[in-house]
Amino acid sequence: MSVLDDVASRAAELDAADPLASYRDEFVTTDGVVAYLDGNSLGRPLHATRERLAGFVDDAWGDRLIRAWDEQWMHAPTELGDTIARACLGAVPGQTVVADSTTVLLYKLVRAAVDSQAGRTEIVADTDNFPTDRFVVEGVAAERGLEVRWIRPEAGTGVTPEQVRAAVSDRTALVLLSHVDYRSGRIADLPAITGIVHAAGALVLWDLCHSAGAVELAVDDHEVDLAVGCTYKYLNGGPGAPAFAYLARRHHGRLQQPVQGWMGAADPFAMGDRYQPAAGVRQLVSGTPPIVGMLPMRDMLALIERAGMAELRRKSTALTGFAIEVADELLAPYDVRLASPRDDRVRGSHITLEHPEFRAVTAELWRRGVIPDFRPPNGLRIGLSPLSTSFAEVAAGLSAVAELLSPSRS
Repeated sequence: MSVLDDVASRAAELDAADPLASYRDEFVTTDGVVAYLDGNSLGRPLHATRERLAGFVDDAWGDRLIRAWDEQWMHAPTELGDTIARACLGAVPGQTVVADSTTVLLYKLVRAAVDSQAGRTEIVADTDNFPTDRFVVEGVAAERGLEVRWIRPEAGTGVTPEQVRAAVSDRTALVLLSHVDYRSGRIADLPAITGIVHAAGALVLWDLCHSAGAVELAVDDHEVDLAVGCTYKYLNGGPGAPAFAYLARRHHGRLQQPVQGWMGAADPFAMGDRYQPAAGVRQLVSGTPPIVGMLPMRDMLALIERAGMAELRRKSTALTGFAIEVADELLAPYDVRLASPRDDRVRGSHITLEHPEFRAVTAELWRRGVIPDFRPPNGLRIGLSPLSTSFAEVAAGLSAVAELLSPSRS
């Protein structure tokens, strides 16, 4: 048996033993996609979503029309927020809301946080964070006359508690970090870092974009202050699906977000002369909620609750572990380097492999129906959504990478 045949055989055995294998039938697939390895960028749609969208046109929108605002839509941001909190965040109701994009919600929470910390003049962030997070921090600092203290982690190591401890002081208003590093997939020590930030008297805002729906979270138990996450990755909300924001109950009424729109007012239809914020997390809403954009993620959240986050996490670590195992066998001989943790306790649901030819390789993989993600300068990111990805896809995708790197290919 060849090495490729052995890898395919092991993948088949893992799929046969996978207790979550049947969930893959819930997702839309096509013959043109051999291996979808980018679920951490955009999750697959579900069959149920097609029916939900058609039903929405015929019923809630087509039949109820404007009456649906009073009957269901006005409460959708907080109702769906509570579902995300229960299914994915480890949070009690009344602290999570769905609205806007990740960028807009980051801006709202960063501004609200620093404005609540009178006399504190610094924001702490890291240079390896996703561009949006860094750009928002720079913009808010410029608006409010604050300084940014940058943590500079070594490539692939993520931000450590020790680095945070060295960066925070009585000048720190807010620390903004990602829970799972978007390049390496390394999981930050959320409990320890949150405790360090609080000991300095500052607030912490966690970006959960690569965590929600793939990594178990307990934001209430760990006393997180604020969090933001997108819903088009592991929550399968579709392209452009609205993001969610978490604001711990202890900060309600103390933090005031800066985009004062009518839908975040205490009584939107009073058409009042002055803005009076709604009580609780509802005040994070600004404009008209994106009702259509909220529909697809409901089906995925139902699947997550049915499967349970503990089982999703088990499948996630098994998938990424298998991907590392296959990369060691098939790709390491071509000088491919793993840029993600081998320890599954600190690894999210994606891994990154590095090789100088991966930009060109990625383009050819896409042409063949193998779809990973390229991250400059030379990273191939393998994103494995637990409920929709099979071990066979991992084997087929990485086998294709090996074929393209092989010197015998001519």
